[in-house]
Amino acid sequence: MTDDASASRFDSLPGSPFPRLNALIEGLAPGKPPLVMSLGEPRHAFPAFVMDEIARNAALFGKYPPIVGTAEFRAAAAGWLARRYGLADAIGKDAALDPDLQILPVNGTREALFNIALVATPPEKRGKRPAILMPNPFYQCYAAAALAAGAEPVYVPATRETGFMPDFEALPEELLARTAMIYFCSPANPQGAVASLDWLTRLVALARRHDIVLAVDECYADIYDREPPASALQAALAADAGGNDPFADLIVFHSLSKRSSLPGLRSGFCAGGRALMTRFREFRNIAAPQVPLPLMAASAACWADDAHAAANRDLYRAKIDAAERVLGNRFGFYRPPGGFFLWLDVGDGEKAARELWAKAGVKVLPGAYLSREDSPYGPPGNPGAAYIRVALVDGLAETEEALARMAEVL
Repeated sequence: MTDDASASRFDSLPGSPFPRLNALIEGLAPGKPPLVMSLGEPRHAFPAFVMDEIARNAALFGKYPPIVGTAEFRAAAAGWLARRYGLADAIGKDAALDPDLQILPVNGTREALFNIALVATPPEKRGKRPAILMPNPFYQCYAAAALAAGAEPVYVPATRETGFMPDFEALPEELLARTAMIYFCSPANPQGAVASLDWLTRLVALARRHDIVLAVDECYADIYDREPPASALQAALAADAGGNDPFADLIVFHSLSKRSSLPGLRSGFCAGGRALMTRFREFRNIAAPQVPLPLMAASAACWADDAHAAANRDLYRAKIDAAERVLGNRFGFYRPPGGFFLWLDVGDGEKAARELWAKAGVKVLPGAYLSREDSPYGPPGNPGAAYIRVALVDGLAETEEALARMAEVL
């Protein structure tokens, strides 16, 4: 497009972190055989039954999949929510969360996280440009969605001083009054922080006081160290103000990419309040990609099975154990309560990433590439600049080797 206003909408879009990393180490030969720990792409084996389900339903590749998915998929997702979060009563006889109305399959959660902003953001709020809040560091998709929706992306620092949680409650009333939506992620990428049920309940209450849609990215929910993380769905029930829909203006996102080591399946789901999900379904019927029916059948089988997720979790826990042994109390190491990333304070993330590649052949991601500088709502500077993100996605032996190399170089 040549229109200046349209062309400038994405001028402030954050750069993708991975091309930035490639440019950072361009021309540097790896010091040892490469070990890639920069990309959060699970490399564990996915469940064997997945291919059986795809093959059994292969003829359905000849059909357009409905945007609402299949009854089997929605029932499997609802059943997992009931087991995982104790929502059986909410999903049961009183139909507080109706699988046919309040659960939608998505073609990987990134597209749904992006599209929800287009549905939830009005042209103005309180007569001003709407804002969309998000943690800083953050998943870059959130910022792209805010800009596409015509909103101002507001980056709220999530630092060690705040337990790696963004302090939305401390924001000015004027900003909260024009906020259309809040993106939040728990377990957090990259820090692995997990919001308590009390914290989430306060967030739900804050959103309701200011008429804000709450979009909660829970894609790492089934990868945790000790305690299973709470869901915003549970918080909504705890904070219910007695309306007809306890999940009003809330939507949560879940994925098989991490839980089932199936990033290539491009399959997840979202669930939330009736009115919001109805609007989202209407939008998706026109503009969103569907999940092919054979993949939906495989997805339903994954959501119905918890054993493979528990085994997957054990594999990640063993690598966190290895990191604790190798790194000890150096680089600000802590056991991430959720997810599979280490968030290490190395003083200068870009410098450390170059050195690790050049001297050890280990590729990690500078934390600055996941953050924005100089937010007016926090201390100056980039909150990720001192850090590197290390993805514990490879096998245990490869992970131990990479960690040993890192400890030697840093």
